[in-house]
Amino acid sequence: QVRLVESGGGLVQPGGSLRLSCTVSGRSVSVPSMAWYRQSPGKERELVAMFKADRSTNYAEFVKGRFTISRDRTWTSAYLQMNSLTPEDTAVYYCRAAIYGRDVWGQGTQVTVSE
Repeated sequence: QVRLVESGGGLVQPGGSLRLSCTVSGRSVSVPSMAWYRQSPGKERELVAMFKADRSTNYAEFVKGRFTISRDRTWTSAYLQMNSLTPEDTAVYYCRAAIYGRDVWGQGTQVTVSE
């Protein structure tokens, strides 16, 4: 079964940085478009950044200038470089992609920004 596996979350101080990774697992398949979402306690899951098949990117307003989404050359992984983190960025971060016509989500990785 094809899955998305995230990693890289953790505890970081305000102003710090983290780099999240998302990799396709279970089968070698290139995925043209991948996206990062996040969900904080009591809030709806929201889009953070998207890397489209045409190599264009979209970012939520609240991360513009601070976060960068990128892909590897095999199109099997996506990364989210997060800089200048604030406590408001605390959330579970999820990777999402359409694989073989299915909407696939990763299990999520916790990011906590705190002193």
